Amino acid sequence: MADQRSNLVIEDRSGVTVVSFLEFSVLDRAQIDKIGEELVSLVEEKNKKKILINFEGVDYLSSTVLGKLIALHKRLALKKGELKLCGIKPSIREVFEITRLDKVFDIYDDENTALFNFSTGR
Repeated sequence: MADQRSNLVIEDRSGVTVVSFLEFSVLDRAQIDKIGEELVSLVEEKNKKKILINFEGVDYLSSTVLGKLIALHKRLALKKGELKLCGIKPSIREVFEITRLDKVFDIYDDENTALFNFSTGR
């Protein structure tokens, strides 16, 4: 059986786990489920409490991905962790605004700004 390759790049930067995508659009249900499992694993198995998801280069997100992000946000909140997002293109950011998820998530324009805001508390 073929090993399903991850579509995520996961790196540690000064105590913050930075997650970025290899694909420009995240649409396929199996792919989304795999991404969701990997994100939950960071919190539940690897005990990561500071996670930054960089959407730079992502052109499209399905609503299912938004659901995975909400679930991850809740898991991190239970563990007193933080989730921040960055690099979201205007067309995707509009979805966050329409759904009011921009009020739920800490969203930054770029990775450096987001990383800085972990270290200063907000």
